[in-house]
Amino acid sequence: NISYSFIFQLHLVHWNAVVYPTFEEAVMEGNGLAVIGVFLKDTVIEFDVFDPSCLIPSCPDYWTYAGSLTTPPLTESVTWIIKKQPIQVDENQLEAFRMLLFTSDGEEEKRMVDNFRPLQPLMNRTVRSSFQSRHLLNAEEQPKDHAEQMRP
Repeated sequence: NISYSFIFQLHLVHWNAVVYPTFEEAVMEGNGLAVIGVFLKDTVIEFDVFDPSCLIPSCPDYWTYAGSLTTPPLTESVTWIIKKQPIQVDENQLEAFRMLLFTSDGEEEKRMVDNFRPLQPLMNRTVRSSFQSRHLLNAEEQPKDHAEQMRP
């Protein structure tokens, strides 16, 4: 098992617009969504102009598996791509994330906090990495296509 301790994970959700004209259609179908997960850790950084590329770590290494949404409707339509290297956020940025709302104007405010899903069983999913790892899911299985099976 690999264990990491980060303050939270950022999810960048994408839908397969070539096959599905709307997000609502993509979310209901296999291979409809791809989510890039990025771990965040605490540090002090400053920038004046926001550049979305700062949300993606420069290290190309990642884990990937076929899974589900972490919020309702929990459909099995997601290809997860979890970046190995975290990005860093400062306390002000972390507080800004904690102020985000699930609700629209005029509705009772519901902050986007404590919205994590408990750890789920592997359910025979194959988790592959883009890098060599010594953590094999099954010692008899060999790496395939430059990706190794491992525990999440």
